[in-house]
Amino acid sequence: MRALPSFSRCSLFLAVGLGSLGLAHSVQAQQPAPRDTSFTVHSAYVKAKKQFPDITVARPPMPRNVRAALAQPYCTLPGGRTLQLDVFYPKAKRKQTYPAVLVIHGGGWASGDRSQHVPLAQQLAARGYVAVTAEYRLTPEARYPAAVQDLKTAIRWLRANARRYAIDTTKVAVWGFSAGGQLATLVGTTNGEAQYEAGSCYRSHSSRVQAIVDADGTLAFIHPESGEGDDRKGPSAATRWFGASKTEKPELWHEAGALSHVSAQTPSILFINSGVDRMHAGRDDMRRQLDGFGIYSEVHSFPEAPHPFPLFNPWFEPTLQYTVDFLNRVFGRGPAR
Repeated sequence: MRALPSFSRCSLFLAVGLGSLGLAHSVQAQQPAPRDTSFTVHSAYVKAKKQFPDITVARPPMPRNVRAALAQPYCTLPGGRTLQLDVFYPKAKRKQTYPAVLVIHGGGWASGDRSQHVPLAQQLAARGYVAVTAEYRLTPEARYPAAVQDLKTAIRWLRANARRYAIDTTKVAVWGFSAGGQLATLVGTTNGEAQYEAGSCYRSHSSRVQAIVDADGTLAFIHPESGEGDDRKGPSAATRWFGASKTEKPELWHEAGALSHVSAQTPSILFINSGVDRMHAGRDDMRRQLDGFGIYSEVHSFPEAPHPFPLFNPWFEPTLQYTVDFLNRVFGRGPAR
């Protein structure tokens, strides 16, 4: 019999040893879940270009006054899984602090990655914000509400590292596109709700946010305007995320919509929308609720734009400007320079 190479023998002995302790399955479960690459900037571009032949992918150069700290671990989960984020921040002047923005990518809760909004984060940093693009657990790895819990942990990390990046911890915003917009609004409207706080990472710090920007993210899953949950051709993205259809567990689908959580403590919200109406289901109802509490909100729309408009020119720059103008207003800052 051919001898096993030394590393193979070690692997075999380790597996046998762990198996005898009943741990082999747990080691296997710690491996990263396969990536769902169905939504990428390139695939979105190829699809959108058929209808909008003049669009280009927004990739402005990184501004000179911006610094970057990439692949920062923000929490290690049970089993050894480490979540990472990228930080883009201004070259701080002495004793100056900056508001922070957590930027959340889309991809149907199953796909996408944090690199997709690096251009936006860099430009926000150039305008005086500490902008963070964070990964979160997607459907192939974990179902709702894991993503919400991860993102709240990222906000706690921001506050825990405020001194390093000159962050004003009283001014933290969340920005999201598509599924990321849904997550941003849910993160922002559930300030202080215990079920969305999980794990031991930075629990002495707050996950509250003071402003929300929702770029084409649904506000309600079960709503006359919603297109989520059509399972006729197979499980929809939302069904996979929840692990049950909206007829099986409607209470879960209602719970995950930010519209169900509006209160007097909800932060100000900016809605930026494409011409795809179903992507902002519940927005007008939510604004009526916000008005009832005297909470500021505003809407800007690109009726001619495709759903992934924040990724492309000519919509990238106005999206950035709407975002900065709104945050400056909410945080009491002067006009963007």
